[in-house]
Amino acid sequence: MRIEDNGGECASIKHIVFAYYVTGHGFGHATRVVEVVRNLIAAGHDVHVVTGAPDFVFTSEIQSPRLFLRRLVLDCGAVQADALTVDRLASLQKYSETAVQPRDSILATEVVWLNSIKADLVVSDVVPVACRAAAEAGIRSVCVTNFSWDFIYAEYVMAAGYHHRSIVWQIAEDYSHCEFLIRLPGYCPMPAFRDVIDVPLVVRRLHKSRKEVRKELGIGEDVKLVILNFGGQPAGWKLKEEYLPSDWLCLVCGASDTQDLPPNFVKLPKDAYTPDLIAASDCMLGKIGYGTVSEALAYKLPFVFVRRDYFNEEPFLRNMLEFYQSGVEMIRRDLLTGHWKPYLERAISLKPCYEGGINGGEVAAHILQETAIGKNYASDKLSGARRLRDAIILGYQLQRVPGRDVSIPEWYTNAENELGLSAGTLTSQMSESNSITDLCIEDFEILHGDLQGLSDTMSFLNCLVELNNVSDSEKNNEKRQMRERKAAAGLFNWEEDIFVTRAPGRLDVMGGIADYSGSLVLQMPIKEACHVAVQRNHPSKHRLWKHALARQNAKGQGPMPVLQIVSYGSELSNRGPTFDMDLSDFMEGDQPISYEKAKKYFAQDPSQKWAAYVAGTILVLMKELGLRFEDSISMLVSSAVPEGKGVSSSASVEVASMSAIAAAHGLSISPRDLSLLCQKVENHIVGAPCGVMDQMTSACGEANKLLAMVCQPAEIIGLVAIPSHIRFWGIDSGIRHSVGGADYGSVRIGAFMGRKMIKAIASTRLSQSLSTANGVSPDELDNDGLELLEIEASLDYLCNLSPHRYEALYGKLLPKSMLGETFLEKYTDHGDTVTVIDKKRTYGVIAATKHPVYENFRVKAFKALLTSESSDEQLTALGELLYQCHYSYSACGLGSDGTERLVQLVQEMQHDKVSRGEDGTLYGAKITGGGSGGTVCVIGRNSLRSSQHILDIQQRYKSATGYLPFIFEGSSPGAGKFGYLRIRRRITPKS
Repeated sequence: MRIEDNGGECASIKHIVFAYYVTGHGFGHATRVVEVVRNLIAAGHDVHVVTGAPDFVFTSEIQSPRLFLRRLVLDCGAVQADALTVDRLASLQKYSETAVQPRDSILATEVVWLNSIKADLVVSDVVPVACRAAAEAGIRSVCVTNFSWDFIYAEYVMAAGYHHRSIVWQIAEDYSHCEFLIRLPGYCPMPAFRDVIDVPLVVRRLHKSRKEVRKELGIGEDVKLVILNFGGQPAGWKLKEEYLPSDWLCLVCGASDTQDLPPNFVKLPKDAYTPDLIAASDCMLGKIGYGTVSEALAYKLPFVFVRRDYFNEEPFLRNMLEFYQSGVEMIRRDLLTGHWKPYLERAISLKPCYEGGINGGEVAAHILQETAIGKNYASDKLSGARRLRDAIILGYQLQRVPGRDVSIPEWYTNAENELGLSAGTLTSQMSESNSITDLCIEDFEILHGDLQGLSDTMSFLNCLVELNNVSDSEKNNEKRQMRERKAAAGLFNWEEDIFVTRAPGRLDVMGGIADYSGSLVLQMPIKEACHVAVQRNHPSKHRLWKHALARQNAKGQGPMPVLQIVSYGSELSNRGPTFDMDLSDFMEGDQPISYEKAKKYFAQDPSQKWAAYVAGTILVLMKELGLRFEDSISMLVSSAVPEGKGVSSSASVEVASMSAIAAAHGLSISPRDLSLLCQKVENHIVGAPCGVMDQMTSACGEANKLLAMVCQPAEIIGLVAIPSHIRFWGIDSGIRHSVGGADYGSVRIGAFMGRKMIKAIASTRLSQSLSTANGVSPDELDNDGLELLEIEASLDYLCNLSPHRYEALYGKLLPKSMLGETFLEKYTDHGDTVTVIDKKRTYGVIAATKHPVYENFRVKAFKALLTSESSDEQLTALGELLYQCHYSYSACGLGSDGTERLVQLVQEMQHDKVSRGEDGTLYGAKITGGGSGGTVCVIGRNSLRSSQHILDIQQRYKSATGYLPFIFEGSSPGAGKFGYLRIRRRITPKS
């Protein structure tokens, strides 16, 4: 329906003109659009399709004069680095070139074109600017999709830096002009749309039966048929005959004209109609996308899939696939090396059970037709960008409609609850501890160590007990966990010893990013912790997963040491739940491989890159302590430390993993030394340029005490008891934090640049002073000043420079920022071994340099104040130091909208109490760790009213953003204090 200035309608019920915009990302969107368009044309309407897809995608299915194709791309989707990996930065840059820079001309052109074809309704799948163009042309618009680009690009912004964030905001604003969303199954959160109508799967119809297709191909029913449906194959990949089991054939989609295939692989024409071929096959091998998943479900075809990197749509589709027992995940390494057999055999044993509708194209077409002739599906709400406000979803900052709950699929909510990330306190957990303890004691013999009354450790042991009882009869809402639990159930030999360790996360009270500049830091180990269970077995007795066994058999060398890891909670972070490798992969001749090679090894498959935190501990022990591992190793990792919240989830995994490996192999490593070894894992194998305070707190901390440490490099100066009248809380902003992100790394580089410049300035001043001093008597020389300049000319840590010296001699001489190339030309290097300067990037210098100099002073003052007399003034001063630290982070560019809002809410609560003359409860707050999201640390009076005010802030934040923050409260012992448990399952004799 066109919207005229006089409010009249010009659409004819019998003949409607649709303008249908299709995103430039792959063929999948075009193929599902075909089914909707086919139904619209069958109803007698004209459809103008704006697409970059080849004509045959549409004309092979629709032969009608009512179909008009316009070759044009108005967005770029995700730019592929290869068949399985998205280049996040290139995607944002390409989108900027395609849709942002020419935006004004695009809008002007589209408005003219929409009016020229007399469009009655604009449909978008899911081109953002189409919605805005429709609004400017006075035409209603509707989107049809299972995801939106603001959600996809939000993750890319994290990697590229927040200076790209305006792209996400603009996309959300464009979508907000859409009248409503026709939402397809397997959907992602899409908060920019004000109203939603759900429809069944949109699936292309079949033209031929399975029997007809096989007859045409000359393939009998006795032959197993897999269709390789990749939409582009990995570069340099050569298919080999031995990849397939005997009596199997593979139909290859998208093969190049020059590609030679083995005799058991069949090259399909580029315009082959894949729905018929899919339905004629026994299983499909490919990457997940809406088209492949919907057709696999519709035609009950088992789908062996390989994860794509950095595409946020995937976990939602993957979960839907596995929920209906249609999916088998293949490790990328096995795809590329041809170890397909165990996956294909597993696939054909599945019994796909999707029974939902597959007529989404027909249903969507009917809704679009009804909308075009005047039916109103949308509620009466504000128009345009005024409908939007902040939303934080799955760790990304998006937009949402005021007053409307953000729709997150039920499986994700269930996953959060199952892993204890949404609710629950120590009190409620402890109420169940007696029964859990009884269960643990009954099922396990504890040969070494002490539970120390820790309820989470009791729960972990209970989890081990239950592993033997994994069955296919679990409840539907637990199906997400079945794969990792089944894998874990096969990890251990229950007749042998298992070693269990525990390492907590940490709350950064003071110090934060100044650790890499040598600051004093104050850190509190939190209640949440990571548990790791390890068992070593002789290779001949090790229970291997089928694909690992197939890989080892292919080498023909007999049993070799293998590492197998299962990580619980993988779905929440879109990573593979299991990892395995031959330990010989860590060797090059008779020496361990380099850290650089290990980094590349784990980076090959980002869905398994998490294993670097765990397996990397083994390589570090090999390289630094000269250890060699001749036994196989099984590891189960279960962490309650939430990822991406700035509370050192990675450090807790590293410390717990290395502690468990050490215990299982009889190694005695001090907590301090273990911390430094774990830092090498993160710096050199993971590639995150973090300081050492996270690992030190996780390993050396004690419950209800702050670990005081001077990071030069890691000197513990004591444990500071938290006064009984003071309490610390952590409030999670919901915005993902990463020390591997662009912002943290650039600030670190800026600080090291500043140190190099200060040393150069001090050297120049020293030389000038010495040359001027020639002929002057020693009594007239300022020896103290010369000594200080000598120290500063060889400054090893920025924090060894006092604030007054910084202000007096150096602060005014440092540049606000500097181009990497300019710095390298003048100074050669910045003296940091874990970061690399990008010549083309401009780095902030003065704020990044000033922060650690002043932060070290603030931390010292904070530590001294903690031991002073209890008073309101003491708490006010402590809180003020937190605020100063927070705004210093912001000056460095490490703030975020979410953490800023939380600090403001604390201030509002604090000042409201002061204005009413009431006793204070909360006194200060600051962003923590590496910044750019994550958690805010709050200091307050240890009272019931303070805790209630924290809960009030939690609810206010949810009202503003749609996200309910996780609250960290309480403390627990570090890994060194916990030690390790050596346990063995009690074997009940058969009666």
